[in-house]
Amino acid sequence: MKIGYLFLVFFLGLANSASSKAVKPNKSLSPSSSSALSLDSKQAILIDLTTNDVLLEKNADEKMTPSSMSKILTTYLVFAELKSGRLKMTDTFPVSEVAWRKSGSKMFLKINTKVSIEDLLRGAIIQSGNDACIALAEGIAGSEEAFAAQMTQVAHEMGASHSNFVNSTGWPDANHYATARDLALIAWKLIKEYPEYYALYGEREFTYNNIHQMNRNPLLASFEGADGLKTGGTDDGGFGLVGSAVQGGRRLMMVINGADSKKKRAVDAKALMAWGFNNFLSPCLYKKNQMIDQAEVWLGDQSKVGLSVTRDVCITIPRQNIKNLKVDLIYNGPVEAPVQAGQQVGVLVISMPDKPDMIVPVVATQSIGKAGFFSRIGAAFTYLLKGHN
Repeated sequence: MKIGYLFLVFFLGLANSASSKAVKPNKSLSPSSSSALSLDSKQAILIDLTTNDVLLEKNADEKMTPSSMSKILTTYLVFAELKSGRLKMTDTFPVSEVAWRKSGSKMFLKINTKVSIEDLLRGAIIQSGNDACIALAEGIAGSEEAFAAQMTQVAHEMGASHSNFVNSTGWPDANHYATARDLALIAWKLIKEYPEYYALYGEREFTYNNIHQMNRNPLLASFEGADGLKTGGTDDGGFGLVGSAVQGGRRLMMVINGADSKKKRAVDAKALMAWGFNNFLSPCLYKKNQMIDQAEVWLGDQSKVGLSVTRDVCITIPRQNIKNLKVDLIYNGPVEAPVQAGQQVGVLVISMPDKPDMIVPVVATQSIGKAGFFSRIGAAFTYLLKGHN
């Protein structure tokens, strides 16, 4: 039995030839240099969430002041309570003197009133209300300190292990810090796990206590497909933004921080998003369970078996490199019967410039039994006479 190669043609019409190079494990896209785009922000990261490939990073693991971007994690914990059924949007929390007195951005809650969770969430997200966050924290955990401890625990559990939270608002504190990469992970978890509540982040305005405030996220008004998330700004940390946008079914997630002004933050955010969408593609080459080809079967009760992949196979690739994309289907052929549905029979090797090969298992789409005795004798006789190609 020899090694067989099936050649695939990519959907853009690019011919792909077989490769004899050694199979390597799939790795993430190597982060591009931050010099590819000039940013005022001190920290930045841009991720294509189709593949979780990092398109650009700049000091993404540097400890920084997350300011009001911390509120993404605050709302994540509230969303968890809502989805579990432990809380409802119509439930109310009291406004303590601590929440009422908190300075900074506010939704202007009245002391000793009770406010619905729905209003508090809009106050925290749209108006960036520190008072709203404290009311939510106290309502859920009894105190803001206890809630902040939960924030840190949840962040570490999801993999954002280089961050620490000591309050629900992002109020500056030497022990309250995060990284751009961690904030991107937290935001992605929120979008992925709580899509039913994420729409709040795309709302442009909210009025409470007869005070009308606009969402501070500049992308919502200036960038097509933007639907979140949260701005932040402090004297020591500068101005930052966690943002996300969808175009053509493709979502990018960005974090910037340390810009010198709100204006520079807005310029950086729009430029980074545009750069990501304009310079990269994220095609899905094959869908889960899609039959991608057929392989001949040796001594089976059927002559061919369908081949498929068990997950969507998507890539992220610089737009200028798409012409050099190559996909090889490699398997030991013909496949010897019996074959079980779902049995791995080969691999796809997806090759792109400047990236390690992506290796994707290929499985049989159906079970194939052994041929009967006389059929096997006939096949063996034919093989001896003509060989097998």
